[in-house]
Amino acid sequence: MCTTRTLIKNVQKIPTPLLTIDRLVNRAAGHHILSFLDAYSGYNQILMHPRDKEKTAFETDSDNFYYEVMPFDLKNAGATYQRLMDSVFHDMIGRNVEVYVEDIVVKVDSSEQHVSDLREVFQALC
Repeated sequence: MCTTRTLIKNVQKIPTPLLTIDRLVNRAAGHHILSFLDAYSGYNQILMHPRDKEKTAFETDSDNFYYEVMPFDLKNAGATYQRLMDSVFHDMIGRNVEVYVEDIVVKVDSSEQHVSDLREVFQALC
């Protein structure tokens, strides 16, 4: 029988390197216009794989439940979310966007380009 403790102990950590905040700030430095976006609810929009839902089960006084979407405190939640953001913004990172987990910085040098780049970011998020 697999207990929660056994399951947690055996979950492998996903090796996803995270940018340090210093690197993100350095990459954004020098641009005339910066927009900061916080995708804080993004974690709660990543659906759990059907066969993994039961692994998130928890019990209350009235019933048993499991998560339909990825809870923030799962061992690999941060790495999973960073990989998703890297995938969504793959062609923009470094060019006009920097991403650190749920924090997005849109960096440009002109107001005309700013509107265009924000449109591109919002389209990628939809």
